[in-house]
Amino acid sequence: MNKLHIAVAEVLMDVEQQLRQLQLWEFEMISEEALASTEPFAIDTMNFPQWLQFIFLPRLYSMIEQQMELPKYCSVAPMAEEYFSVLNLHSTPLITHLQKIDNLLTRN
Repeated sequence: MNKLHIAVAEVLMDVEQQLRQLQLWEFEMISEEALASTEPFAIDTMNFPQWLQFIFLPRLYSMIEQQMELPKYCSVAPMAEEYFSVLNLHSTPLITHLQKIDNLLTRN
């Protein structure tokens, strides 16, 4: 595993921890229909924390485990900022971790 894979994996664990602390982590699997969404962030079938938990985290973890090349661009933090802007949650640490992922994955 290369340094980038390790760095991303560490931040993914922080994202999961923040979702749990914010009580946004779901303990039941989301439906197959919801997972089949083709919309950006699966906006038509799930909320943003669900997308993080059921699509974003598993896909990146899988890429890391299989030592696949990671995406060369990521911009998840702006969506998080938009989603959490109307909620009364202390989401700053979560958004910070997502910004770290964006920065790690977005390279020239």
